[in-house]
Amino acid sequence: MKKRFLILSLIFTMAMTQVVPVAAAREDDVQAEKAETQSKLSAAESKESELEDQKNALLNEIDSIDQNLVQVMAQIDILNGEITDKESAIGQTKEDLAVAEANRDKQYEDMKKRIQYLYENGGSNAWAQMLLESDSITGLLSKAEYTEKMYQYDRDELKKMKETVQEVTDLGNQLAQEKAELEEMKQAQEQQQASLQSALDEKKATASDYETQIANVRAQADEYRSLIEQQNAELQKIQEEKARQAEEAKKAEEARKAQEKAAQEAEQKAKDDAEEEGTGQNSTDVSSNDSNTNDNTDNGNEATNDNNDGEEPEDNNNDVTPPAEETNTPNYDEPETPDNEEPEEEQGSDSGYSASGQAVVDYASQFIGNPYVWGGTSLTNGADCSGFVQSVFSHFGYSLPRVSDDQAGAGRGISYSESRAGDIIVYSGHVAILTGDGGIVHASNSAPYPQGGIKYSSNALYRPYIAIRRIVE
Repeated sequence: MKKRFLILSLIFTMAMTQVVPVAAAREDDVQAEKAETQSKLSAAESKESELEDQKNALLNEIDSIDQNLVQVMAQIDILNGEITDKESAIGQTKEDLAVAEANRDKQYEDMKKRIQYLYENGGSNAWAQMLLESDSITGLLSKAEYTEKMYQYDRDELKKMKETVQEVTDLGNQLAQEKAELEEMKQAQEQQQASLQSALDEKKATASDYETQIANVRAQADEYRSLIEQQNAELQKIQEEKARQAEEAKKAEEARKAQEKAAQEAEQKAKDDAEEEGTGQNSTDVSSNDSNTNDNTDNGNEATNDNNDGEEPEDNNNDVTPPAEETNTPNYDEPETPDNEEPEEEQGSDSGYSASGQAVVDYASQFIGNPYVWGGTSLTNGADCSGFVQSVFSHFGYSLPRVSDDQAGAGRGISYSESRAGDIIVYSGHVAILTGDGGIVHASNSAPYPQGGIKYSSNALYRPYIAIRRIVE
């Protein structure tokens, strides 16, 4: 009967060891997919931030171009006003020039008439005639002076008229030149306006393209966030399934032990009944025949020895499910190390060298039975779970973070199916060292050993884990 229970237990254990690694492998795959998705999300968010910065820089450029364009358009308006004024001045100058030319021409015509009169009424003898007709020398001089003044007046007026015409002509030329310069300035401003407008249109088109890119990146980031939510949901289901399997395994193990204990008790009772029956028979044989009594006694002893051969009581201490105090302990969340407490260096420590994972387990196992101390790092006087792991690996020259959440990022991540002795397993708020036989050595809780303290537990999967990390390669 006992052998049958052992076979059933073996079959159950093999079935569980097949189910759990499959769930662990899928969990590792989802964790890897989630990490990749988070990396893509970070890249998308970084790209979105970069595009936003570029868009903002472009909008600043657009604002600057807008301001320059407004100034250029204002300059063009001013130039248009000045050109209009010049055109008005040029028109007035042309009118003045026409008046001056008319005056000049009239003065010239008058002078010609007077010269013609003198010539026609005196010719070359005009002075002699004027002398003969004069009553006195005074009258002669007066007439001569008058004639000279008339002649000089005509010459002076004609000269003034010519100067006026020249001044008006020069002013017209100057205004025309100024107008040409204003028109050149206006043309340059219009070219600048066209250039600015073209640059502005291009910048606005680019800004619109940035908005499209940003919208696309945001949509992609939203997809990544949605995917992460799905992956988190799947991880949650895996964790719940693993917890359910662990609970079922615990109940099944308890049932198996109960059945095994019942079988052992039944077997022991059968042995006791057989011994009592053999004793009664031997007593009867002794009363009838001493020699037969001796033979039967020998045979009974031999039968007893045959029944007890190779069936010593089993030691179940190394293959038990952790007690309820361990699985339900409230002390998984760990504190920071006090400022005045450094990880304790144990005797025989030789920091700076690496070792095998089994050597780590052997070293850690030396301290089984020592107390659990919240916030402690002493392997002898007491440590919490992360302080225990930190101090053990410190002995071999490995520097690990102080708290379990940070230790989840130490070393190299592996799956549970790849794990071996010396790897660390990180739970939510707890951490332990895998022993390679499906168990762990860890600092559990403040309960007295073996329920708490630094201890060995046979089932590393007694609760869902977050990560498996390899420190010793």
